Amino acid sequence: MKFFTLIMVALVRLAVAMPAYESLIGLSEREINEFVARNGIAPIPNPPEPLRAGQNGLKLVNDAAHPFKTQGTDEIRGPCPALNTLANHGYLPRSGVARPDQIVTAVMEGLNLGNDFAKFLTYQAFLMNGNPLTNLMSIGMKTPLTGQDPPKPAQVGGLSQHGTFEGDTSMSRVDAFFGDPAAFNQTRFNDLLAYATKYGVNGTYDVTAASELRYERLQDSIATNPQLVFTSPRILSAYSEAVFPTVYFVDGRLNNRQLTQQAATSFFAMQRMPQDFHRQPAPVSFEVIEPLTGKLFKDHPFVPGVNHGKNNYIEMPQTPAVSDFCGIYRDIALRVIPEQYPRPTGPLKDAIKKNLVFLYGAVSFQHNCTQVFPYGK
Repeated sequence: MKFFTLIMVALVRLAVAMPAYESLIGLSEREINEFVARNGIAPIPNPPEPLRAGQNGLKLVNDAAHPFKTQGTDEIRGPCPALNTLANHGYLPRSGVARPDQIVTAVMEGLNLGNDFAKFLTYQAFLMNGNPLTNLMSIGMKTPLTGQDPPKPAQVGGLSQHGTFEGDTSMSRVDAFFGDPAAFNQTRFNDLLAYATKYGVNGTYDVTAASELRYERLQDSIATNPQLVFTSPRILSAYSEAVFPTVYFVDGRLNNRQLTQQAATSFFAMQRMPQDFHRQPAPVSFEVIEPLTGKLFKDHPFVPGVNHGKNNYIEMPQTPAVSDFCGIYRDIALRVIPEQYPRPTGPLKDAIKKNLVFLYGAVSFQHNCTQVFPYGK
């Protein structure tokens, strides 16, 4: 009887060892094959096309079809206020587990992100934090529902996995050295409101306030976080997240790049759209976002780097700067992904290559970057 019990426990552990939305990073070929045998291989649909003309403009998005519902105890949320809000309104699965194409569709329909920018952000995050074989990713952290961890160094944290999409110097989350980097932090958010009051037009969070806050967050982390890492790919998401609220969280009927403190509180703290909220009047893509991030970099230039102890920032000029978009693409494709998937084979390799094609497709639409093939053509 004792032997039978041990066998049953082992089988249960095997069954829950790897939920479909966990990353496969670090697994051996044998473990990948076992996973495929248990779960099969999910189809990988092509990324969504841009919203059609006539359906891509100003629109009420906090509507009856997308009511706000408070996050359930078994639902996952993470470091991104926009994705959390979209899940709370049902544009994303409320579970917090989604396919990349669902995420692209949600940010286009709910906030009017341009198709190319939506695909780039989604597929680079998915390649680092998702499960290529099941085509699913958590928008937040690992929960007890994920079961036993797969073998190290597998990453199972979804978008909350530190140092990829989520990272140090956040505007509304603490650095990982100080606590949970995915959880909303009121003190950090209060700083955003204070900078809006001090630098923004009429107390709004605008690009000037974003520029000063983005610089202060880096300087604060340099001074206080002995384990600060501020290199690619985090630098791109850090600068993007600084300017996103000045665009996507502003009601499209105003479209003035000035986020009120009331609306900021709704998105960041409450993770819900303001009442009667309308998305942007036209898809917002690279050509809108890049000049804004460029202003932040021009106002306060920096060299990517890491801390070796408090206030001991070691510059890493070999890391592409935030202004070098093609360099960041190459760094993600040739260094970041291969470091996490050094020798993929079979279905896993095929799935990664397909998603890398999707990533390049998003880049090539607006940038003259050379496509790279870390796993062959």
